[in-house]
Amino acid sequence: MIAKNFYFVNLTLVLAFKKKRIYGIFSLMNNLIYQADNKERLDKYLTGQLNGWSRSKIQKLIGEQKVKVGGRVVSAHYQLKNGDEIQVEQGLETENATTDLPAKPKVLADETDYLVINKPSGLVVHPAEGVKEKTLADWLKENYPGMEQIGEDLERPGIVHRLDKEVSGLMVVAKTQPMFESLKDQFKNHTVRKEYLGLVQGKIEKDAGVIDFPLKRSTVSGKIVSGAKGEEGRESKTEFEVLKRFVNYTLLKLNLKTGRSHQIRAHLQAYGYPLVGDQLYRNRKVKEKIELNRVFLHSHKLEFDDLEGARRKFELKLPDQLNKILEELK
Repeated sequence: MIAKNFYFVNLTLVLAFKKKRIYGIFSLMNNLIYQADNKERLDKYLTGQLNGWSRSKIQKLIGEQKVKVGGRVVSAHYQLKNGDEIQVEQGLETENATTDLPAKPKVLADETDYLVINKPSGLVVHPAEGVKEKTLADWLKENYPGMEQIGEDLERPGIVHRLDKEVSGLMVVAKTQPMFESLKDQFKNHTVRKEYLGLVQGKIEKDAGVIDFPLKRSTVSGKIVSGAKGEEGRESKTEFEVLKRFVNYTLLKLNLKTGRSHQIRAHLQAYGYPLVGDQLYRNRKVKEKIELNRVFLHSHKLEFDDLEGARRKFELKLPDQLNKILEELK
């Protein structure tokens, strides 16, 4: 079975579940074929292919000789070439052993019925398969007793929407069940406005546009993939407006018309202008010159209605790390 740059020859999973958390042993054997004309570092390539695995964890696996190329032990900076076969053997405990929060959210509004927070990059919103560290959901339960009773899932207290781990910015969380139901309906009816700022590779000549490629999850890689208009997949629309053009980059304002998983990231990759710093949705033929340990995507504006029907609007500037990159591009 072939999929773009790789295919899986063998795949085995052993998992044990308890209260929707993963406990026990996770083991995985992947055989991948590197298919690209340009060379690429082994650790960087695997970070993009093994969803949920950090680059440091990949480097550790390589150092433990659990990754081989063509049957040979190689280093993390081995340069892959077209046709290389990569064998990956993984085995580790997946129990949530981390006690500290990787990055702490900042509360911007603490109202009776809801919280508005600034989620930092590096923080996972809720527990999921392969997540070992503490999440925003854990922080909510620790800091707001009784929050686990809000919503439809004990592991996602009051959480109606999410941001990817490597994305930062505005989120609203319900503190009461009526607010949860209201926000759920607002998201369903597309009356919540979410605006993002993102820096992409390449110079987009069009001042504004709508990306409306259908999205679906690949049965091979697990990634969200985009097809041509009219093909199979969930209807998805992302509006963009060019804010500033640089020599090889474009700063965009992005507005979600639908809320699919990884929508902005998958859409921009399919459009030909992937986000800077995105290791999962990127153009493998283009060498990234900006060193960034996160995705250059920030939830910049958020609008929703409170229980009294009043419109609530919030705005958040880019983090200093991302602002510094823009200043260096000038």
